[in-house]
Amino acid sequence: MLDLVIESRTAAISAEMKVKRILPFRQRRMIGPFIFMDHAGPIENLPAAPSNLDVLPHPHIGLSTVSYLFGGEVTHRDSLGVEQIILPGEVNWMTAGSGIAHSERFENPSSLAGGLEMIQTWVALPERDEEAAPSFTNYKPAQLPIFTDKGVWMRLIAGNAYGLQSNVQTNSPLFYLHVVLQKEAVFGLPKEHAERGFYIVKGAVEIAGTTYGEGIMLVFTKGVDPRIVAKEETTLMLLGGEPLGERFIWWNFVSSRRERIEQAKEDWKQGRFILPPTDNDEFILLPADKSRPSDAPPGPEPLS
Repeated sequence: MLDLVIESRTAAISAEMKVKRILPFRQRRMIGPFIFMDHAGPIENLPAAPSNLDVLPHPHIGLSTVSYLFGGEVTHRDSLGVEQIILPGEVNWMTAGSGIAHSERFENPSSLAGGLEMIQTWVALPERDEEAAPSFTNYKPAQLPIFTDKGVWMRLIAGNAYGLQSNVQTNSPLFYLHVVLQKEAVFGLPKEHAERGFYIVKGAVEIAGTTYGEGIMLVFTKGVDPRIVAKEETTLMLLGGEPLGERFIWWNFVSSRRERIEQAKEDWKQGRFILPPTDNDEFILLPADKSRPSDAPPGPEPLS
């Protein structure tokens, strides 16, 4: 059966970058190891200064960020010295582990002429990997498995599903897919994983006589095999996997230990995180702490 319907909420992550926030949700903080999901765009009317979309340097611990674009271009910079232009269809997997800082820049206005749209998810790390060395890997579209059937196209971003296996390195069992359905196509969820859900990027689907539109996440009970019918051309992001256990989340920090988040907060406040080499002149300040880590999903990030 359908376990939960999550409606996206609006959040601001930079001066002029508004996003639809899907996870975490108070009734469902995680789906498998996925603990965070934002949908930016589509942004078609760009600000006069595209730099106002920039997300300034900020820290992470205990998670991997996964950036995936449908349109536009983003420049990633991090404290490892990596500078990577992210293009549509690529998978950009940054593991924070013990700590990393990064920024997301929009430096090429011509690349945004056709609009900007991207999804970013965070994958919590197993306890054994929470303090792993940080890393960043860019995977090109040609490295990712694609499957097509009547009215169905899908790209496996990470993990395994529908008999496909991705080469993207992960730390726990999961699946993450970009799926496009033509009108009236019939689709089902993968059965390999305990926790499963999908987010409707655009379009609409019908399940058991009810129609759900864009900006909605649907989460399903283990073992249920819903019949998903596309009411129009529809784009979905499917995700899930095996649960990792309880995680605390506050701002950009995730950990199985509350005290580790407190340490990360103090480390950022005291300037102990290394900043990206070319971003040393600006960064996001630590937000005011208004609640305990377990009660505080990441909110709008104040600019310095």
